[in-house]
This record gives sequence, structure tokens and C-alpha cells, in this order.
Amino acid sequence: MKSKLKNLFHGWYVAMGCCLIYFFVNSMTIFVPQTLFPRLMEEFSVNEAEISLTVARTLLFAAIFSPISGILIDKYGAVKVLKVGVIIMGLTYSFYPFATSIDTLYRLHFLMAIGLVCSGLGPSVIIVSNWFNEHRGKVVGMLVAGSSLGGATLPLLISPIVNAPDWGWRWGYGILAILFWIFAVIPAYTFIRPNPQSMGLHPDGLDHEPKIENETSSGVSFIDALKSRTLWCLGIGSACLWFSIQGLNSQITIFFEQEAGYTAQQAVILFSTLFWFSFFGKFAFGALSDKIPKQRVFLITSCILFIGSLLLFEINNGQLSFTQNRAQLTIFTILFGLGFGGSFSMIQLVALEIFGKAYLGRILGLITLVDGMGAALGTKLLSELKISTGSYFVPFALVSLVTFFAIINVFLIKPIQTKSQTPS
Repeated sequence: MKSKLKNLFHGWYVAMGCCLIYFFVNSMTIFVPQTLFPRLMEEFSVNEAEISLTVARTLLFAAIFSPISGILIDKYGAVKVLKVGVIIMGLTYSFYPFATSIDTLYRLHFLMAIGLVCSGLGPSVIIVSNWFNEHRGKVVGMLVAGSSLGGATLPLLISPIVNAPDWGWRWGYGILAILFWIFAVIPAYTFIRPNPQSMGLHPDGLDHEPKIENETSSGVSFIDALKSRTLWCLGIGSACLWFSIQGLNSQITIFFEQEAGYTAQQAVILFSTLFWFSFFGKFAFGALSDKIPKQRVFLITSCILFIGSLLLFEINNGQLSFTQNRAQLTIFTILFGLGFGGSFSMIQLVALEIFGKAYLGRILGLITLVDGMGAALGTKLLSELKISTGSYFVPFALVSLVTFFAIINVFLIKPIQTKSQTPS
């Protein structure tokens, strides 16, 4: 056994470390706070819009800082930026349980935005892409699945503590902060390396430098990318998807408790179910994209997400209304989770396949900018619509409409051809 571990390609350790970091970073920044919204509303006497502004603030400022992060990654390398990010996150998570007001949470979520762009998906995708070519789809799928696995497990892990009268959300989140220092900070500073060449190795564990076909090894120039319709269709499409995904996820726990009649524990279980299937979707569709064109897989996952969003509704006596059928709501969590996971994976993989690695930090930074704007807008707008209309009917109907618009943009994504390239 020791001999097998010794001979294991180091890239798999790197991928495992990046997965652990992203598992905690995305979950503790976005998904765990969202499951705590009902409890935080009670503690700080705020409404849906005010508590949703915590995560919305993180997404908004992360979007603003993403291009800067992309430039830093291109200049200093993804590993150095990642190390700074995990320290910022470790300190912020450690202070989170001691928040005494909603304003304190707003400040902490601003700091999370800085840590998120430094230690989130962008740097990790670049690192594992340097280590893998042939298995890139599987590895990136495994990486992005980490956040869904966190959304599926961490809220359930701390739920008994959060809902215990003698403990509460502060103890629950504090335990996660301790785990972050052990399982995220330590890997970042021990075995994660920028590329196989830094250790005298080759991608995929081969004994020679691989020949890569049908990939722009040098990459599309940033100017050519900006001029292409593909970048803007990818950006707008992914922004619409993130509007729908994050907007709905931020409100779904409140919806399950207030309008669907579930208990707090049942609502967390359904939320976790959505993320379990998001986890499967990220890994499965990432692996599928190694077999068929990634743009085609992206279109499939967007359609699944749209169909899932429609399952929140039913027609009664000729009128459209929320379904009260719990079996249908369970199917909603399954399909929406699969579509969420698959679409999330494909955004990164499609960008890498079309634009190459040369300016990937800046290109992903730009895409993350519009993604984050869409996610922040979805979180804020849906919560405001809930307050103004008194129900989640209009907000969730808007989710379906925006998802359909995303499908149109995803359909228009095509490979680009520049003067420096020859046709595949």
C-alpha cells in the first residue's frame, strides 16, 4: 500500500488539496450562511432582504475584485494567490461566530469577497489544469463538485448544534472554522505545487511531455477574446445561470419553511439533497465532457436546470401556483441540483477549451465578474420581490424566465478562430 501511494502521481494530491480548499471556501462563504438565514433573521431582527445582503455583498465585491485577482494570478501565479486567500478566509471564519450585529456580518462578508477571489474556483481550476490534460474534465468536475459536497454535508453536520437551544449557530459555525484551518490551510502550505514541471514531472503522470491536439496551447489573446461574440455569450449566459442558481439557493430554505410547510430540519435536508445532486452533476457532466463537446454538455445542463425550476409550479383550475406536492418538490431538488452542478462545471471547462491558458486568469476573472454580478443581483432582487409581493411566486417565476434566456446565450457559444490559429 505504501509503495502504491509513493508511486501515485503528485497531481492527484494537488487535486485533492484544491478540492478540500474549495469544499470549505465556497460552502462556508455562501451555502452555510444561507441555511443559517432563518436563525440569523431571528437573532438580529432583520427581514429576508437585509439578511440576504450578507451573501449578496460577498458576491458583488467578489465580482468587482475578480479581474484584479485574474491579473495577480497571471503575474504571480495561482498558488501564491491561493495561499494569501486561505489565510484571509481562516481569519474571517474565525471571527464570524463572534458577530454582534448585522453590520458586523456585512463587514465580514466583504472580507470573504477578497478571500473568495484569491482562494476560490479560479486559482484552483488553473492549478489542476496545469497538472492534467487527458483527465482535465474529470478533475475539474471533481474540483467544482467539492463545493456542492460542502453544501450537502456541512449544513447537515452542524444542524443538530445550530438547532440545539444550548448551542446555536455560533457554535456550529465555529466548529467549521476550526476544521477549515486543519483541512484547507495546511494543504495550501504543504503539498500544492503550481505545475508538474516544478517537480520534474509531466502532466497526467506521463514520462514525457504530452502532445496536445485541438487545444490552443498558447491561448487566445485577451484582446481577441474581448472582441469575440463567444466570450460575451458565455459571460451573459453564465451570469443568467448564476442569477437563477444563487438567487434561488439563497431563498430556498426560507421558502421551504415559510411557504412549503417544512420544519427547519426538513428544510435543511432538502437543501442538502439539492447539493448532493449538484455534486453528482458536477462530477458526472465533467466526465461526460471528456467524451463529447463541452459546449453541447453545457447546453444540456442548462436545459435540465430550466426544467427543474419549472417543477416548483403546477396548474390548478387553470391557474399557475406553487406546488404543494412534496414528491414533486423532491424531484425539483434533484433536477435543479443536477443542472446547477453540470452548468457550474461547464462554465470553467468551456472557457478553458475555447480560450486556452495564456490569459486564462484574466478571462476567468472577467467571466467571474459578470457571474458575480448576476449572482448578487439574483440574491438581492429575489429577496426584495419576496418582501414587496409577500410570496416567492414572482421571484421564482423570474428564475425560470432568466434561465430560459441563459439557454439562448449558451446555444450561441461557438469556438473562435483568430489570425494566429489554424483550423482544427
